[in-house]
Amino acid sequence: MEDLIYKFLSDTISKAELEKLQKWLQNDDNKAAFEVHVRDAYAVNMLYNDVDIEHALKKVLDNIKAPSRVVPLYKRSIFKYAAAILIFISAGIFFLTKKDTQTVEPIIVNNTIKVGTNKAILTLEDGTDVTLEKEQNYIAENLESNGEEIIYKTSNNSNQDIAYNYLTIPRGGQYYIKLSDGTEVWLNSESKLKYPVAFQEGGMRQVELIYGEAYFDVSPSTLHKGSKFKVLSNAQEVEVFGTEFNIKAYKDETSTYTTLVEGKVAVSNTLSSEILVPGQQSIIEENSNHIEIISVDVYDEISWKDGVFSFKNKPLKAIAKVLSRWYDMDVIFLDKSLENVKFKGVLGKDQPIEEILSAIKSVSINNYEINNKTIIIK
Repeated sequence: MEDLIYKFLSDTISKAELEKLQKWLQNDDNKAAFEVHVRDAYAVNMLYNDVDIEHALKKVLDNIKAPSRVVPLYKRSIFKYAAAILIFISAGIFFLTKKDTQTVEPIIVNNTIKVGTNKAILTLEDGTDVTLEKEQNYIAENLESNGEEIIYKTSNNSNQDIAYNYLTIPRGGQYYIKLSDGTEVWLNSESKLKYPVAFQEGGMRQVELIYGEAYFDVSPSTLHKGSKFKVLSNAQEVEVFGTEFNIKAYKDETSTYTTLVEGKVAVSNTLSSEILVPGQQSIIEENSNHIEIISVDVYDEISWKDGVFSFKNKPLKAIAKVLSRWYDMDVIFLDKSLENVKFKGVLGKDQPIEEILSAIKSVSINNYEINNKTIIIK
């Protein structure tokens, strides 16, 4: 039920899961426990003391009872801040590393850190670079972009020659692309994708995640005369069969992670091949031919594409790396031991960096300093 509450608060809950949560809340004891979770989150956080908790709880419960999919809490007017709720649910997690530091004010020298947005660089087949930014339209013969997404016209290539485009997402950016076969791809910050303008009719549909992170919702082979889909990335191949999955292969990380959400994929390298089932993740270490398979919480792995950071007992060093890509900034730990302190929470990607840091400060660190685009953790 903790996972369902997370998903409800971040608007990633499915209809079946929402029905399960509704049924669970029919029990008065469960409803009381749910309210305690929310109250405790506000009490521990101490970030928004002027929030009318009674009113907020009533709105939460009213919306859970509604049959339609809920609107994310951080977009509703029931709170006096336009940000996602930071909520900790596991008992005791507040106090594992909590410090009495509420009276210590952070040092802000000159905060130039901005929230990430939709932006990308499109490289055409002739080498021309096109900047794609919010509220800027770009239209060509075979594609159209409104500044938030790029859509290729449905087409097949009957010629032998294949023209390729590249989509590069800088730090502080994200972008959505729909390929000519109908496959949808969400690209995270600091990522680069190579793909055909039109796939060759009857041939393998192949793209390459040169680096970074991407979520794929692949158009099934049954709609393309049995043509398979393959993703190349960092010394591995992922052959897919009409499915949804996430690949993380950043340049500054030594491992490549493939997480299966639905369907089936085959992950292979020069010596090994493994089949993943939903809920599994493959890990390939740099300079290793071994493919490790583990079970993961899929929501934590893919929440980024839905505008949410979901950290479940993540060390601050790993969290800092995620935040640095989205906010295009650098993070320095003065006390190296803090890198291994673990944090658990669900945060909205549209929150200013000060709100993210204040939430972390309330339970995990002594203080922080912002100097231009550098954060110093103390």
